[in-house]
Amino acid sequence: MKEIDLAYIIQRRLERGLTQQEMAESLGFKHASSYLKYEKGEYEFKAGHLPILAKKLHCGLQDLFGRTYC
Repeated sequence: MKEIDLAYIIQRRLERGLTQQEMAESLGFKHASSYLKYEKGEYEFKAGHLPILAKKLHCGLQDLFGRTYC
């Protein structure tokens, strides 16, 4: 099973100059603090979030996944 690469998501967000508030709003959250919990790994991104993240970060869905675990 592949795990979402949170470091990659943070890196791409910073490269693209996007704020946590912008990311929050694109995922339907009102506050950056809600998004931050996902970015820190306190909550897990839902399947429906992934296409939105990929589009916002200008990457492929597969790019959001890092290490493989058995």
